[in-house]
Amino acid sequence: MGVFGRFSGGKKDALDKGLQKTKENLFSKLSRIVIGKSTIDDDVLDNLEEVLITSDVGVDTTLRIIERIQDRAARDKYMNTSELNQILKTEIAELLAQNKSGDVDTSIKTSDENPYVIMVVGVNGVGKTTTIGKLAHLFKSQGKKVYLGAADTFRAAAVEQLVIWADRVDVPIVKQAMGSDPASVAFDTLSSAKVNGADVVLIDTAGRLHNKINLMNELTKIKRVMQKVIPDAPHEVLLVLDGSTGQNAFEQAKQFTKATEVSALALTKLDGTAKGGVVIGISDQFKIPVKYIGVGEKVTDLQVFDRFAFVESLFS
Repeated sequence: MGVFGRFSGGKKDALDKGLQKTKENLFSKLSRIVIGKSTIDDDVLDNLEEVLITSDVGVDTTLRIIERIQDRAARDKYMNTSELNQILKTEIAELLAQNKSGDVDTSIKTSDENPYVIMVVGVNGVGKTTTIGKLAHLFKSQGKKVYLGAADTFRAAAVEQLVIWADRVDVPIVKQAMGSDPASVAFDTLSSAKVNGADVVLIDTAGRLHNKINLMNELTKIKRVMQKVIPDAPHEVLLVLDGSTGQNAFEQAKQFTKATEVSALALTKLDGTAKGGVVIGISDQFKIPVKYIGVGEKVTDLQVFDRFAFVESLFS
């Protein structure tokens, strides 16, 4: 079957359904640029460049893809337009591999002394709290003991939503009064989780892009205070981005990567948009692996990212 056919069953169906709008948008554009063409020539490549840019892959990443196809054309001498989808699948999968998207080890490395700490960042409205809830469900289904920390103390709705998810997934949550110091919440969460033998801790943070300096100071303080409990915390900083915002997601990634050291990405709401190409561009531009993608509203619709399944779903 090969690397492009290893997803199966319900997850593949959910992925195909979640990427349907992006796929339809991409296919309609690709089909137009090869009409009356038998070979992939400069004219086809010029039009392909426009297709990828308008599909929110991003200018820099699009140029990298076009360059890879040009190099391939120089080697192969002749490429039929009927091969275009397969060529795109191969080149984009290899591009994602350079940033380890789809290769990230999603197993949680726990120790007898300390839980694995994930600090989750992202602006309000991107699905950050929902992603935390779905991650809690994922880890719990793997037999892990999970704790949540409601460190977004600036919005009552954020704490309330996280409490709902904690109840739904049936995991403990640590919270304080509105307006409390977020770092204090993180400290209490890690302390409680450590005493009670938790395997994984998910810390929610405020989703305000007030300005880069304040954001950086706040996240740095949370990290510093957590390290008083667990010296190497957080073990992961997960940036959640709304895939449906297209190029705006690039700007959010730019701001957060300047404010803190982001180690992994989660792209949400891909099922409601034709802008799924943003997954490719953001991974490539920021050199950060995509670890999870959201392809639906169900608790199981947050999937561990598989680059082969992703490009297979887009271009088949």
